[in-house]
Amino acid sequence: MNYRVVLEAAWLVHDVDDIDDAIGVAVSEAGKRLNQKDMDYVEVEVGFTECPACGEPFDSAFIAADTSLVGLMLEMKVFNAESEEHAQRIAKSDIGGALRDVPLKVVNTFEIEDAEEESA
Repeated sequence: MNYRVVLEAAWLVHDVDDIDDAIGVAVSEAGKRLNQKDMDYVEVEVGFTECPACGEPFDSAFIAADTSLVGLMLEMKVFNAESEEHAQRIAKSDIGGALRDVPLKVVNTFEIEDAEEESA
């Protein structure tokens, strides 16, 4: 079966004073490291966190002492996996190999149809 696996990554960015700069640097650095391993099939986006007061989503980034923690969402398709868990292990292994020392967590996995597979 084929799956789309979404992982969350915790990315540290040093020497920044602005959230937008931190997000840009995090996405750029992650993309660069993935592309060095010819993994341009992994989609990289900033994650979202829900506001505890109002429930509205906002960019998952925080700055303290000129250091930012940015939550990135990394998404990839896994083909011919034996199960959902197998697809998750493959995605974590592939992405984790390129992004060494970056904490990863599976946040979503869903089966994809053959039609979606051909259009991507």
